[in-house]
Amino acid sequence: MSDPEDAARAALRERQGAGARYDAAAAPHADLVWARRGTAYFARKLNELADNELDQPSLVDGWNRRQVAAHVGYHARALSRLVDWARTGVETPMYASEEQHAEEVASGATLPSRALRNLFHHTEVHLNVEWRDLTDQGWDAVVRDDAGRDLPIRRTPFLRAREVWVRAVDLDNGGSFRDFPPEFLDRLRDEIVAGWSASGEGPDLVLAASDRSETVSIGSGAGPTVSGRQADLVRWMTGRGTAGVASSAGELPALPLHR
Repeated sequence: MSDPEDAARAALRERQGAGARYDAAAAPHADLVWARRGTAYFARKLNELADNELDQPSLVDGWNRRQVAAHVGYHARALSRLVDWARTGVETPMYASEEQHAEEVASGATLPSRALRNLFHHTEVHLNVEWRDLTDQGWDAVVRDDAGRDLPIRRTPFLRAREVWVRAVDLDNGGSFRDFPPEFLDRLRDEIVAGWSASGEGPDLVLAASDRSETVSIGSGAGPTVSGRQADLVRWMTGRGTAGVASSAGELPALPLHR
């Protein structure tokens, strides 16, 4: 961090006073900005829906909008448990089990509309408090995700950013990948490609975004070239439609299920 940034941060802390919470210097600031902007975006799309519209289907197969909202709320609570684990050293898993999480979402979706909206609001506030209570050392902690894999706690803001931006689209009331910050879209693309590479499930193709200067080879890179705007390519990569995406082979290649 540069000296002017250090000075600005110190001045802000002085203005806020001793009781104010703020992000530690070692926090992943760009990811936190994406998470908070995405939270505001999801909140806006959720608030645009009347209570009776929450019962309508979402873009997630088998889920209505209530289930999407409940999932987003409980996702914040699950990440809060991990951040608390990093801060205190006391193990607090994301979920007791996959079954417990599924039951939690199903139950949350039956809440009265006002309570469901409050669930989203209160859990995201709690998560921000947990992040701001982490020290520089706390941001270096490693916990475990819901699959039992090591998870550096500094990845949690990106995981939250991915959740709220994509789920805002899943509400199916006008949310669009084209609204996502450009740098976040690039990061999301890279994360998906890395996941395909790690699993060995990735198709052989070349991504050619019309609004980016570089192409991205996946697998052997010997497959077709898939083109479109970056936002449309990333939407396709997450399994949310093919609009605006074209393949040099005519037919778009099949993709692994996005997790």
